[in-house]
Amino acid sequence: MVGPTRPQFVLFGSSIVQFGFYQEGWAADLAHYYARKADIFMRGYSGWNSKQARAVVEQVFPKDDAVKPSLVIVYFGGNDSVLPDPQGLSSHVPLDEYVENMRNIATHLQSLSDTTRLVFLTAPPVNEEQMKEDLKITNRKNELCKEYSDACLTLCKEMNIKAIDLFTLIQQRPDWLTTSFIDGIHFTPAASATVASEIRLTISQADWTPSLHWESLPDEFDISISPSALGDVTESRRGK
Repeated sequence: MVGPTRPQFVLFGSSIVQFGFYQEGWAADLAHYYARKADIFMRGYSGWNSKQARAVVEQVFPKDDAVKPSLVIVYFGGNDSVLPDPQGLSSHVPLDEYVENMRNIATHLQSLSDTTRLVFLTAPPVNEEQMKEDLKITNRKNELCKEYSDACLTLCKEMNIKAIDLFTLIQQRPDWLTTSFIDGIHFTPAASATVASEIRLTISQADWTPSLHWESLPDEFDISISPSALGDVTESRRGK
């Protein structure tokens, strides 16, 4: 660990998180936005569902860690919502089990500290035709994405967790089908910018104490260096 210690923001999820630094991704946007103010940690696992996440959440976020995350942004749901496979080979998780998995994850994260804040991202929509053409995938349907998105929102309301409705957010653009996805599932820079903007807005409006809004966090080593001090450094280097 390098110091000084900054607030830690952890992104925990499936490929929407793992690809968050890819092609001007939303995670890269947050890392740039919070430069010198907070550290952004990625814990993204492509292809995972909430069942797998629940199995490892205590390892990813140990209760006995000396430093607890200030913010955890959680995304699972898209892989859970795929159609079940007769042989049990898909990532499908039944809706009621998905809700309980997410409840378990949230409960553990809330237990880490009194100042660990949560933001849950719901399942976004997909471009079914693009997904079929680019990935040869036909088992993810928007009607199911909405069911899992709505279930996540209901749970978050019940547990007093900040939630971002990606299913609705992405579709606010009239041209969302052609501008939002690189392969029918994963975000383009344009969609990532929308997601990052909504996350920043959610953080800025949250009534958290202490606040995690960008303006409330100090810049690391934000000190004024006088010309004379710079001169002293220059002379010191010349003497070496």
